[in-house]
Amino acid sequence: MVETFESYRSYLFAIAYRMLGSAMDAEDMVQETYLRYQTTPPETIRSLKAYLTTILTRLCMDQLHLARRKRELYVGPWLPEPILTATTPESDGPEKRVETEESISLAFLVLLEQLQPFERAVFLLREVFEYEFVEIATILGKSEAACRRSFSRAKKHLSEHRPRFPSSPQTHRQLLTSYFQAVETGEMATLTNLLAENVTLWADAGGKIKQAALRPITGRDAVARFSLGTVRFLPEDYRVEMAEVNGLPAVIIRTGGRALLVLTIEVEAEHIQAIRLIANPEKLARV
Repeated sequence: MVETFESYRSYLFAIAYRMLGSAMDAEDMVQETYLRYQTTPPETIRSLKAYLTTILTRLCMDQLHLARRKRELYVGPWLPEPILTATTPESDGPEKRVETEESISLAFLVLLEQLQPFERAVFLLREVFEYEFVEIATILGKSEAACRRSFSRAKKHLSEHRPRFPSSPQTHRQLLTSYFQAVETGEMATLTNLLAENVTLWADAGGKIKQAALRPITGRDAVARFSLGTVRFLPEDYRVEMAEVNGLPAVIIRTGGRALLVLTIEVEAEHIQAIRLIANPEKLARV
């Protein structure tokens, strides 16, 4: 098979989306990589995959530095841009699917935000895309020792913040369904029982929706009351759709053919530990 840029487009998007947490920015970085590839004499490229990965990863690191400055001005909590995820073909095997789901979940992308751009690049290239450290060092233009140190720091940080008792997909879906039903029917007691004591809710509306909370809401009672209060702001013709978003079940609320918000949860020890609401219209174009 003849290698072309198109052979690697979806692979490049997969790296860029995990690096940036934004499908829109990821597409821009893939396009910029293509433009640079177009101006490079083919005879100077020894490995097309390595060349494209190097260009893209370095572009994404630069973009992350810019994004951090922009996010200081962002109104309210910033959450990654959600994307619909289709079922991975069975040939990939259940283990590979679980790995893919975790590395694209909103909870995981939020954790990655806490890493420095270089650490994030090293961790993803090693853990998700299975590059050897010697290859990562070449891609990032750093020493192999520096890459190993960064990977070790990143892995330690992420393992400290991941759920200790993750739930099964069935429990996850059941809790999400029960949560939204309790919100719609106004059942405070049922809702409270579903939530962990130190549950946190984040609402990302980017300053576009007046009713959105501008700070994280923490605690079972506060989150339950806020959740019940959100229903009155929904339009009369809203409809609820269950979908797979970033590898996990999510609720999408639509009106007139467009998405109003995406709601996802994080589950630990059979309770809802975190709720993420994404209502910034600029982030909902792909759902």
